[in-house]
Amino acid sequence: PWQRPTNENTNGLLRQYFPKGTDLSRWSAEDLEAVAMTINNRSHKVLGWRTPAEVFEEQLRSLQQPGVATTG
Repeated sequence: PWQRPTNENTNGLLRQYFPKGTDLSRWSAEDLEAVAMTINNRSHKVLGWRTPAEVFEEQLRSLQQPGVATTG
């Protein structure tokens, strides 16, 4: 249930590019990748106006820092 708002928001963003009922097989992988890049490079208030791509990159860099202990 807690994921529903995120899912609905993502669907709304995708509908800007692909109206409901669109056959995605007519789009190339490059076209779909371009839409994904556009959506992932939108800033979000909840992320401090950073983009999901920026936050993801930041997390990857923090995992690669030498001397940082990990669990697992």
